[in-house]
Amino acid sequence: MDLTFVGCGDAFGTGGRFNTCFYVQADETAFLIDCGATSMTAIRHHGIDPNSIDTILLTHLHGDHFAGIPFFILDAQLYSKREKPLVIAGPPGTRARLRDAMELLFPGSADAPRKFETDVIEMPKLESTEVGGLSVETFPVSHHCGDPPYALRVTVDNKTVAYTGDTQWCDGVAGAGRNADLFITECLFFDKQVKGHLDLATLQERMPAIAPKRLILTHFGPDMMKHLSEVTDYELAEDGKTVSF
Repeated sequence: MDLTFVGCGDAFGTGGRFNTCFYVQADETAFLIDCGATSMTAIRHHGIDPNSIDTILLTHLHGDHFAGIPFFILDAQLYSKREKPLVIAGPPGTRARLRDAMELLFPGSADAPRKFETDVIEMPKLESTEVGGLSVETFPVSHHCGDPPYALRVTVDNKTVAYTGDTQWCDGVAGAGRNADLFITECLFFDKQVKGHLDLATLQERMPAIAPKRLILTHFGPDMMKHLSEVTDYELAEDGKTVSF
């Protein structure tokens, strides 16, 4: 299974990076984990076919993690000429927030006729939901965003990829990442502990007990970017980087 970091930046494009969006290719499906505001541009930049994407999974409903979906849907309708169904799965509140975003950005777009079905699924917490051939486990985390934020653990083709979303340290981080084949963790700060986000010092202390098979850090803010050259024990995300696991 391959994962491409379509975007791995923070909310404000620190370092010129795109907002969070990961493209995962399994044997019989492809899906996104998060789809931030810049994701349609990033998808085009990296030469990814939008019509190859069957499912979009969302950790939470901040703009840098979900606001690319209105552009994705309208591109599918007007440019990419999509015909196969699109599944969007996120926390409770996803359906209303997505509709609001579409109507705010492109009035009338939410109810426009299309040649493809859009199925929005709201995943309950601490359960496993079957979504488009994927088994998706949801773990509540700590990040204020108006609707429940999740860390996600996705299993397909007997492989597991997990992602913290945005959060400070909490039990959900450990639950999502334990023994995962690939665990992607946000790391906004170097050693400063800030409510709602993770830092490298905390990860260094906590990660040995989680023991993922592979760990990649992402979502760096200005503080963390200044210290990237000092990080030698952890793998770092970059826009366009593809990993196999």
